[in-house]
Amino acid sequence: MKSIKVFLVEDHNIVRNGIRTLLERQPDIEIAEEAETVNETLEKLRTGIQVDVILSDINMPDLSGLDLINIIKPEFPDIRIIMLTMLDHENYIKQTITAGASGYLLKNIDIEQMLFAIRHIAAGGRYICSEVVFEMLKKQLNSPTEAVTGQSVDLSQREEEVLHLIADGFTNQEIADKLFTSRRTVEGHRQNLLEKTGTKNTATLIRYAIRNSIIN
Repeated sequence: MKSIKVFLVEDHNIVRNGIRTLLERQPDIEIAEEAETVNETLEKLRTGIQVDVILSDINMPDLSGLDLINIIKPEFPDIRIIMLTMLDHENYIKQTITAGASGYLLKNIDIEQMLFAIRHIAAGGRYICSEVVFEMLKKQLNSPTEAVTGQSVDLSQREEEVLHLIADGFTNQEIADKLFTSRRTVEGHRQNLLEKTGTKNTATLIRYAIRNSIIN
């Protein structure tokens, strides 16, 4: 099985070491490199190391995470970038996603949500953690120009159960516990929901479900 090569960009040693320890326990994830600044990140990338995903803070000593995206995406377009931050303001989210980030995670998320995001994004998807989804949805659903509609989709009873629990803000592990199944099975249901609805992340999945009366 090919491992996902992750580059950690974080200037706080304790935070970076904690994330590395958690990720190194996963058989399908490998820490390819680490850096404390944007410039150090660029220097190491230009040596030719293989990287699938960059997991980066927004606030760093030299440049910002947004600068990192703007510099790296044109030079290394195949590398997926995930922002991991304490900043939950909508403007930061919009700016980083618009610039080319594939994911936006808050540092208070649990490890299961982080692992799902890394795996999903490495496979080509996008992900915004559920903690920031709902406030954004309120504005989007109240906008008359915003509409997410589609043809009816055929969801299994278990997929509908998982969808409702996702909408309620439960993590993959919490959903697994509630449904007496494994976290991997829940991840599979979540991926099926994204594929069946043609959505790319939790925010658009929930918006699709609301617009199409799958959930209320």
